[in-house]
Amino acid sequence: MLTRRDFLKTTAAGGAVAFSSGLAMPAIAKDTAIKLGYVSPQTGPLAAFGEADKFVIDAFLAATKAKGQNFEVVVKDSQSNPNRAAEVAKQLIVDDEVNLVMVASTPETTNPVATTCEAEQMPCISTVAPWQPWFIGQQGNPSDPASWKPFDYAYHFFWGLEDVIAVFTNMWAQVETNHKVGGLFPNDGDGNAWGDGTVGFPPVLEKLGYGLTDPGRYQNMTDDFSAQINAFKSAGCEIVTGVVIPPDFTTFWNQAKQQGFVPKVASIGKALLFPQAVEALGKAGHNLSSEVWWSPSHPFASSLTGETSAQVADAFTKATGRPWTQPIGFAHALFELAVDAVTRADDPTDGDAVAQAIAATKLDTLVGPIAWDGKGLPPFAARNVAKTPLVGGQWRLKDAGGYDLVITDNKTAPNIPAGGKMEAIV
Repeated sequence: MLTRRDFLKTTAAGGAVAFSSGLAMPAIAKDTAIKLGYVSPQTGPLAAFGEADKFVIDAFLAATKAKGQNFEVVVKDSQSNPNRAAEVAKQLIVDDEVNLVMVASTPETTNPVATTCEAEQMPCISTVAPWQPWFIGQQGNPSDPASWKPFDYAYHFFWGLEDVIAVFTNMWAQVETNHKVGGLFPNDGDGNAWGDGTVGFPPVLEKLGYGLTDPGRYQNMTDDFSAQINAFKSAGCEIVTGVVIPPDFTTFWNQAKQQGFVPKVASIGKALLFPQAVEALGKAGHNLSSEVWWSPSHPFASSLTGETSAQVADAFTKATGRPWTQPIGFAHALFELAVDAVTRADDPTDGDAVAQAIAATKLDTLVGPIAWDGKGLPPFAARNVAKTPLVGGQWRLKDAGGYDLVITDNKTAPNIPAGGKMEAIV
């Protein structure tokens, strides 16, 4: 099948433009912008992940314009739907003719976009999905490691399941419990990975002496969690964990309270990342815990603007009137990496050149240093994944209303300062 990349290569004779490696940014032609495509869930149940997109993109365009760099960003909404994500990725490649695709937020968004880009030989940078469901989930046979193959155009940066399991169990060790854990794992890319008997929570929890009650996979947007709550109550679970979309956790937690189930610890991925999701619970959000991938306390600065994490978080609140949210840092880093890659590429209109530039990245970003050098990764993922640090935090109700996210565990990343210790919910 002739891809767009092959087509352009066969029709570009005579139309090539020479580029000087001494330029601050290569240009296709004078006054012609480098086109960046960006896909994220801006509507639907995952919309909280896209809340900061406009702020990040506006700041990016202003910063690059001030430097004399000419970028255009074409934004597509996945609508929290994997099929839609694949569809808009194809639109970016075929109709919008972008030079690089970026995608963020959960395997349901990142995977269909990265897979489409790989098939079309379009360079792609992806983030905000644990690397296992991203890499393994795109393989033709995820259950057969011998068949797994690296990608030529798709690159990902984020943490892995090994990191979130370490963070969660480190937090749990600070609270006295009976080590009985209830698992909330939906039937989606994240849920199936987190609950997997090989790469997920079960084998690690067993090794550490925790007993896991897993009632099985449920469908996202479930309106009744009675079966899960009854299973956890019957098993005497004092810890609840899982990876739940925000509206589903609100439903679960409210029903758990109504049915008299209040664990000592609830560490939930995805749903508890966002201040608005916790605030929707009223006072019932106090001492809920989550993974923390980025915060104003992270000791990193933007390669694009020089701003620190704290300065970017403050700027978001000033511009929007809303509290900072974790995806700010990773959306910002996506654009840092895009600028860096196309700047170093011999020809930013050539997918192979841009992909090679991404692979050679060594950049200090707002979420930490990024390099696709295989550090901390198994050989099969070393080419396509770059790991970022992860810590754990707990939401604390403020006297004046609202919540603070306090970092309560930093054993996995001691350079990120902790702000307190874990407290039991009851």
